Amino acid sequence: MDDLSLVHQPLRNELCKPPGGEIVRLTECQIAFFHEHGYLSGIRILSDEQVEILRAELAQLVNPNHPGNKFFYEYHSNESADPATVLFHALGAWRIASGFHDLLWNPAFTVPSSQLLNGDVRFWHDQLFCKPAHHGGVVAWHQDYSYWTRTRPLAHLTCWIGLDDSSRENGCLQYIDGSHRWPDLPITGLAGDMNAISAVLDQEQRQQFQNPVPVELKKGEASFHHPRLVHGSFANCSDRARRATVINVIRDGVHSASDEPLLAGVPVIPAGKKIEGQFFPLLLSQNHSLVRNG
Repeated sequence: MDDLSLVHQPLRNELCKPPGGEIVRLTECQIAFFHEHGYLSGIRILSDEQVEILRAELAQLVNPNHPGNKFFYEYHSNESADPATVLFHALGAWRIASGFHDLLWNPAFTVPSSQLLNGDVRFWHDQLFCKPAHHGGVVAWHQDYSYWTRTRPLAHLTCWIGLDDSSRENGCLQYIDGSHRWPDLPITGLAGDMNAISAVLDQEQRQQFQNPVPVELKKGEASFHHPRLVHGSFANCSDRARRATVINVIRDGVHSASDEPLLAGVPVIPAGKKIEGQFFPLLLSQNHSLVRNG
């Protein structure tokens, strides 16, 4: 099976077209909201037909015997700390499945990303998160950048795309509004105790956890968030699955801050060198002309 990271353009047309056919730019109010609160939700990225393509690919990728499994940077059939619950989590689907590969170049994703990063968009890595019905595990409160300090400067962006309708009942994403202004926090675990982060917070920060913002989305909708924004999601005890794909990007020019591999199996980019090459393609340059809608 070929490694699709060798191809830095869409393979097909189905996943690289914006829903509705026209590229929609964020408004100034949306961009201001993102910078004030640390997130922006309810952005339509995929049509129902595109969601079905990704669901079909995901159904194959969750099989640990899939021939492309060797291309994942990480693969956890169950990353949950509680064996009674399940959290499927994997990094690297773009290297294996054409739909997840081509999604990276969909302008419904790349254009808002460029606006929020205020620059050219380069790929960092993708993720899959799946919580089955009835016994889906938690994703504990965390900051993404706590896991990415091997890169500098902080010029990252996360896009969480629902492959199912997500609600409080089935474990939707939740944010701590404004926490993107906090400093970097120590890692306290991704799939364990929801309250573990409390040990590294001051009293004022703990107070903000009294009013988390649940991000309820329809399938195909996305939420963008800042790399320091504290977020997590509770267990899925509903009768509906909660599947999502996540695309993490950087502003072009971010460099390595480590002499270790940035991702498992990826050749070292020495500290101080720009992140680029086979595994980190440029997705959008602001020099490209963009279509405005309304």
